[in-house]
Amino acid sequence: MTADTRRTGAAADPVGDAVGPATAAPRLDDLEALRTAAHDCTGCELWEPATQTVFGTGPSTAWLMFVGEQPGDQEDLAGEPFVGPAGRLLDRALAQAGIARDETYVTNAVKHFRFERRGSRRIHKTPGVGHVRACRPWLDAELRVVRPTVVATLGATAAKALLGPTFRITESRGTVLDWEGFALVPTVHPSAILRLDPAERDAAFDALVADLKVVAAQRSEEPS
Repeated sequence: MTADTRRTGAAADPVGDAVGPATAAPRLDDLEALRTAAHDCTGCELWEPATQTVFGTGPSTAWLMFVGEQPGDQEDLAGEPFVGPAGRLLDRALAQAGIARDETYVTNAVKHFRFERRGSRRIHKTPGVGHVRACRPWLDAELRVVRPTVVATLGATAAKALLGPTFRITESRGTVLDWEGFALVPTVHPSAILRLDPAERDAAFDALVADLKVVAAQRSEEPS
């Protein structure tokens, strides 16, 4: 897709109706201090069955921040985002787009794994609007501390968390949006590609790489 730039206003309530009060994230200016504080977050019920809080990772100087949906099974166990199959696919797409992962900050809109048990397996369950709302102060704190030039949302949940519930990723993926002073590029979540029929995955992967090349082009727009 072409990289046209469109202005988007701030969403007053980015995730819709509240289920409970938003978490009170401490106003800290250090990622490690925020990570330590988030470890004890009980802002919604997801902390109870989850193994741990999965906070973002990457340098505070990152020019690019990826925002996904929530940690998966492997991320919940490892305590780091995007270390499972979706993370490996993202790494491959980043390499093809000319982006080094170690110069990016990677996080999720929701910091605990929401799942349902089926026997011994833990099956991903999409977080609700209340979960996104409870975690929003942590995401806002990450954005405030890192101050990336570009934000790339991965999937519908992350995009709606920032752009509002009416946002449609199919209409705007791969385009550059002006959001809250950031260049924001929405694209699909890598896990969506893994769920496709094998015959469709190559084309979907190529489309993800094309979106990431739009992201990469924004680096040249960084102020000197």
